[in-house]
Amino acid sequence: EIETEMSIHAVDKNMFIQNVEVNYRDRPDGSVSKLNTYSDGFKVLRTILRLYRTYKPMAFFGSIALAIAILSIGFFIPVMDVYIRTGLVPNFPTLIVCGFAMLAAIQALFTGMTLQTIVQKNKQDFEMELHRVSERKRELKKEYY
Repeated sequence: EIETEMSIHAVDKNMFIQNVEVNYRDRPDGSVSKLNTYSDGFKVLRTILRLYRTYKPMAFFGSIALAIAILSIGFFIPVMDVYIRTGLVPNFPTLIVCGFAMLAAIQALFTGMTLQTIVQKNKQDFEMELHRVSERKRELKKEYY
């Protein structure tokens, strides 16, 4: 898990990445793998979703907003069709749920927008701090060399 997070962090911060080759050897005879296909697979999926939410919040919450909005509209259309034909709303609870679902979609969209702004600000802060540290390093080199 930590390797994935470090790789994503490095790519996000435009850091230099180098591939280091290591010697691979087969597992000793009689040893048993500690890997579990399903639980490890779910851990990987959970990590991918968490990283996606962290580094791409607008896409993550926008997808959620889109899915909720489509469901809301999908349930709203039949209610609206009956209303247009008869002037009555026999499925009033469905109409209420559709309204609240659309509000949830809008809230998810604005959450994504807000978090995306925070992510961009954090990137700017990181770059400024990196620049400040490199300037300080240059100053120290001048003083001592």
